[in-house]
Amino acid sequence: MSGILILAEHRRGTLRDATLEAIGAAGTLTAALGGPVTVLVIAADPAPLAKAVSVGAVDEVITVARPDAATYEPHVYEAVLRSVIAARSPALVLMPHGVDSFSLAPAVAIGEGLGFATDVFGVAVEEGQVVATRAGYNEKVFVEIDFPGRAGVLLTLRGGSFAPETAPASPAVSAIDAGDGKARSKHLDWRDPPATGGIDIPGSPFILSIGRGVGDEANVAQFLELADGLGATLGCSRPIADNGWLPKARQVGQSGQLAAKCNLYIAMGISGSVQHQWGMKHVENIVAINKDPEASIFTIARYGIVGDMLEIAEELRKQKGIQ
Repeated sequence: MSGILILAEHRRGTLRDATLEAIGAAGTLTAALGGPVTVLVIAADPAPLAKAVSVGAVDEVITVARPDAATYEPHVYEAVLRSVIAARSPALVLMPHGVDSFSLAPAVAIGEGLGFATDVFGVAVEEGQVVATRAGYNEKVFVEIDFPGRAGVLLTLRGGSFAPETAPASPAVSAIDAGDGKARSKHLDWRDPPATGGIDIPGSPFILSIGRGVGDEANVAQFLELADGLGATLGCSRPIADNGWLPKARQVGQSGQLAAKCNLYIAMGISGSVQHQWGMKHVENIVAINKDPEASIFTIARYGIVGDMLEIAEELRKQKGIQ
């Protein structure tokens, strides 16, 4: 078995960013794993999506036109994906981790006898074998998983964990007939998730985050004003969101959001747990403010200030003329 097979995920005719992230992950593994990178596109009209996945390290795009795949239907996808896996024998199959994978990936892994791990945020190849990293014990530890005795492995990748690939490529495109699965469900309507009020942690270039050091819910409002005055997005650590002081959409960390496009991150009153650090792992410029000189956050910060976050916030407001 060799090569990497990626299942493209799309909604309403638009490719999801998670697929580009999977292609980005594949690009980092090809040298060690060997073989081609192939993307499988299943849709009523796969041609536009085939063009969208022609990026990065992709060597081939396989398209399967199924009228019953206009919307996601797990039994159709399972039949097609298993057929392609049986024909191509990839060493690694990658899928975005989300509602689609919940209904599809376990059945495919069991049916094809593949090693299997979900919600993976790190992938490596050691001595020719795939090693996946995911969280365990309610996000308290990182776990490395290998797959002895398995020729192939299927992984679902946590969104935002890998840099999306966007560089254009010119892969071969093959249209095939695959899978005899029949749709067993009917799509009725789309229901969009609740609005986040314009909060976009993953897409924000400048984030000011607050943690336990804020002390009291009554102090949170001043940091909303400070972040706005500085042109930053206000984020927070898990305890702030768990207490209901700020909405979950503002939480940075493994059980929250990844600061994927952040260039400057100011962490105020945040101790720097492993879970929170994961949400900041792509950030090059981190400024940490904490009263505890031994706080873990200082180990990853470019600049550190030992002091009271409330006092420093007040000084920032004076310097910027924020009332």
